Amino acid sequence: MIRDVTEHTFQHDVIDRSHEVAVVVDFWAAWCGPCRQLTPLLESEVRAREPHIDLAKLDTDANQQISAAFRIQGIPAVKAFKDGKLVSEFVGAQPPPRVKAFLDALMPSEADELVESGAEEDLRRALELEPKRADAAVALAHLLHERGERDAALEVLGNATGSYVADGLAARIRLEDDPGLRDGFAAVDAGDLQRGLDALIAAIAATDDADRRDELRRAVVGVLDELGAEHPLARESRRKLASALY
Repeated sequence: MIRDVTEHTFQHDVIDRSHEVAVVVDFWAAWCGPCRQLTPLLESEVRAREPHIDLAKLDTDANQQISAAFRIQGIPAVKAFKDGKLVSEFVGAQPPPRVKAFLDALMPSEADELVESGAEEDLRRALELEPKRADAAVALAHLLHERGERDAALEVLGNATGSYVADGLAARIRLEDDPGLRDGFAAVDAGDLQRGLDALIAAIAATDDADRRDELRRAVVGVLDELGAEHPLARESRRKLASALY
């Protein structure tokens, strides 16, 4: 998709959209000769890579605040966003091979596409390609857990290092036979997140067992990480969690 963006649409069309596909922003101006060379090349190469990459064109003269926010000092300037973050950039008109390489680096990998599929065999193949890939491990562990294969789910999650979501799901699996926690987990599963999180956080405050507290903390943090740091419920629940822990 190729579109013109402004300061008013930048959040939606670039930052939010980049959680779905890579978004390349072309900062340009009508008076800029090199921009007139680069923009058609970007448009052509992005079209060849649809639907995996969007191109957003932003007129720096008409949108000076956003240009200042990204410290645009020379144009054309090209910035690529994924998952709400700036991941790569270049300044100046570049030759076609350089532009193609820049865009190719933003394309989903084989493992990305396998995870997107969500099928069990595809998730297993993704983990063969990238053994520590957390999103594949979590998705596969959910499938195994739903089938009652808890040990297999825990084994898969054990390879996903550095993921709060994976750690949280593993902790939840280890805890879920506890009668005192079933209502909390059931509420989370049903989408009643506030009730479920409040119940789990209350269980943290009620126990003096350090190991149990840590497992509960992991389970809660995993849910909060999936919600995202800016979610209002996540912010409030983090405050409650801190109070329960300290």
